[in-house]
Amino acid sequence: MYSILLSAGWPIWPLLIISIIGLAIVIERSWYLRQIHIFPKGSLELTFGMCNQIANQKNVSEAQVTELAQLSPATPLFACVLKEKLSGSSAAVALEELQALAQATWLKLDRYLGALATIATVAPLLGLFGTVVGMIEIFGSQGAVNGVAGSPQELAHGISVALYNTAFGLLIAIPALAAWRGLRAMANQRQRECEEFTRQLFKKLYPSDAAQ
Repeated sequence: MYSILLSAGWPIWPLLIISIIGLAIVIERSWYLRQIHIFPKGSLELTFGMCNQIANQKNVSEAQVTELAQLSPATPLFACVLKEKLSGSSAAVALEELQALAQATWLKLDRYLGALATIATVAPLLGLFGTVVGMIEIFGSQGAVNGVAGSPQELAHGISVALYNTAFGLLIAIPALAAWRGLRAMANQRQRECEEFTRQLFKKLYPSDAAQ
């Protein structure tokens, strides 16, 4: 592998760097967007249990709601609805607060996905750049400038730079694009689940307003 990197020349190093960054993003996002991470075991039962207590006018402390908000990336949305109901806010005020918090939550779900899409787009271009550099090395060699055929070693080196960079660029771009599409679908699915659970909470705590 190291010999391949040396044969590909210096244009391969930017490709290697973005491949490492892309792999780190895929691993981090795959872990973050797991359903068990967004909705930890027992969190939904706890949330709807507290919702039933509030709906039945039973005592729920603000500390319990704050503790709920710290369980996962999604629970601050649930805690927001509960907190607004405890404080006596109207449905309109609660909805406004919820929408503002939801935007911040969606940004967390989408974090780094734009960078991964950029890597999938840029990698083939960097591979093409390496190809151009390889061709320049072929035709710009001393032998070519003087009108004399270049040595086989120089030609082989230039061709290897061109082909290795093209192949490596595609090797990065194709998995990065596939990973981006998969993670994008996971993020959208987690968002839909958050919206549905929050809608159920809101409907339970503000039944007349949710029905309108």
